[in-house]
Amino acid sequence: MAQDSTFQVEREDGADKGRYVIRANGAEAEMTYSHAGVLQIIIDHTEVPDALRGTGAGQAMVAQAVQDARAGGYKIIPLCPFAKAQFDKHPEWADVRSGA
Repeated sequence: MAQDSTFQVEREDGADKGRYVIRANGAEAEMTYSHAGVLQIIIDHTEVPDALRGTGAGQAMVAQAVQDARAGGYKIIPLCPFAKAQFDKHPEWADVRSGA
């Protein structure tokens, strides 16, 4: 499933941690991750405010992370329960899934 085109997902990547952000409807949704070596990230938290709940914002951020992992040649460990649930719903993302 492709990323929801109604959202612009921004990525802020640091040396150890990073996040994906959607700013819409006067609110900010974020999904944070940590680098686990060069070839893995761990999605550790997703937060979608009430103003964006049910809009697909959370899924759009996970989908963007999957797209980035494919492009960058790395794997994702979905530690966050929301991200894990999205991976469970999308078996086509198995190529970038690592760990539990």
